[in-house]
Amino acid sequence: MRLICTSLMVLSSLLLSVLAHAQTMYIDDTLFVPLRSGPSTSYRIIHKGIRSGTSVEVLEADIEGYAKVRTPSGLEGFMPKRYLVAEPIAQVKLDRLEKKHAELARSFQQTKQELNSLQSEHQSLQAQYDATQKQLDASQKELSDIKNISANALSLDQRNRELRESNEQLRNQLELLQVENMRLKDKSESNMLMIGGGLVLLGVLIALILPMIKTSKKSDSWA
Repeated sequence: MRLICTSLMVLSSLLLSVLAHAQTMYIDDTLFVPLRSGPSTSYRIIHKGIRSGTSVEVLEADIEGYAKVRTPSGLEGFMPKRYLVAEPIAQVKLDRLEKKHAELARSFQQTKQELNSLQSEHQSLQAQYDATQKQLDASQKELSDIKNISANALSLDQRNRELRESNEQLRNQLELLQVENMRLKDKSESNMLMIGGGLVLLGVLIALILPMIKTSKKSDSWA
């Protein structure tokens, strides 16, 4: 009789396995659920207890209040269906939330570090920009000063050329004056010589004529 019941249950299990689709369910808040080799307490326990929150794959949905499941390790067996829930238990959800929170916290910390790094890099770039701007301003001022000096230098060079030309003209005029002065000096000396010679000649003539005049006066007085 028991063999017949067992055969019927196995056959029923096979039919349900064909009709039912595998679905993932979770062990409820019961701490440990034993896994048996058949759908009743009379079957031997093949796993002492599956921890609550463990996800299992339901292979057969309902066999006299039992469900055939496959554990994450691949072990197949039967457990009361009342211990299965469609949603993860609160502890699993909490663990997932805590894990998600930890991941978000790590992501936030990483983002914060990246932000600090970017801010530090920004400050460094800003300092470099300010220093470059100061150098640019100094270079522009220096360039402006050089342009002013160059303009003044060009003006001074032009003035210097004008002064050199004027100095050259004055030097030429001085040389002409020196030549004219020497010419006048030579002419003056020549005139002085002529005047001296004329005076000497005049003296000679006077010396010759004066005795003749005296002799003529004596002759007149005798007459």
